[in-house]
Amino acid sequence: MRTGINTWAVVLAGGDGNRLKELTTTPSGHTVPKQFCSFHRASCLLEDAIGRAAKVAMPQYICSVVAAKHRRWWPDSLKALPQQNILVEPCNRGTAHGILFALLQIQMRAPDSIVLMLPADHYVVDEATMARSLRIATNLAADNSHLVYVLGAEPDCPDQELGYIVPNETRHDAAAGVLRFVEKPSIDIARDLISEGALWNTFIFAGSVRALLSMFQERYTSTVESMRDAIALTAVAPVGSIGLELLYQDLGNSDFSKDVLECHDRMLQVLRVPPCGWTDLGTPARVAETVQKLALESSNRPKVLRGSPVLLDLAAQRPRRGSGQLLIQ
Repeated sequence: MRTGINTWAVVLAGGDGNRLKELTTTPSGHTVPKQFCSFHRASCLLEDAIGRAAKVAMPQYICSVVAAKHRRWWPDSLKALPQQNILVEPCNRGTAHGILFALLQIQMRAPDSIVLMLPADHYVVDEATMARSLRIATNLAADNSHLVYVLGAEPDCPDQELGYIVPNETRHDAAAGVLRFVEKPSIDIARDLISEGALWNTFIFAGSVRALLSMFQERYTSTVESMRDAIALTAVAPVGSIGLELLYQDLGNSDFSKDVLECHDRMLQVLRVPPCGWTDLGTPARVAETVQKLALESSNRPKVLRGSPVLLDLAAQRPRRGSGQLLIQ
């Protein structure tokens, strides 16, 4: 399947991982965001996401947004990326600002490009199926540059900790319009949503730079201009980074899904992702369930029973990354 040479991929890795803080704190007291953790595997979640991005974009067109305070964790995980593609925010101010930060820099380099946005803290069992959906989304965005395509995963159970997208029609082989979003419903409402054909919101989406930036123009006009000026100044003078830091000090937290996407549903299309074992690892229960599945699937790992202590490796346990293990009760 074709992929355009102007396709960029951005891996969002600036989050603090507060929901899993109790699981991702080392014995020495350092809290490690989940994107820098692994499941007794060679790669951490951030590296997995970089590999996912490489299915649709050439290496020189893959970027990652990271937070300055996580510098001890991300250098090795991002060593495959060009240095200029490691986009360092002064601090984490929510996904909306992280996405805007990346889009403005890509606009400066490639204003006619298509951009795929990927969170860095997801786990996928069937990467081939996910890769096909990523390529379909970017190709559709290239053909319809005024639309944004959001990937929706087929639910395998009602989950009240996830967001749902209700399509305006059931389409298994093509994208559909978005009727509404529902965030973290009750179990009963989640069951009803699934019966309506609702999909889990993966927060993976693709669109042209112009379409994605247009979503910010009305509500974030001042921020867009201030951030664009700060980025441009940083590119030509080291002192410019001070302006970016001052800007971030004044920013509040803003969630892209709630504060941006949901306000532009007429621009959105949702693309159904076939079952692929996707999870956002957003709760301790989902982390424990994923670790359990991995353990049961590998003959080299001991069987892990629900409710038993489950050990997670930190990506930091590899050479030059510190020490400690995560204990999930």
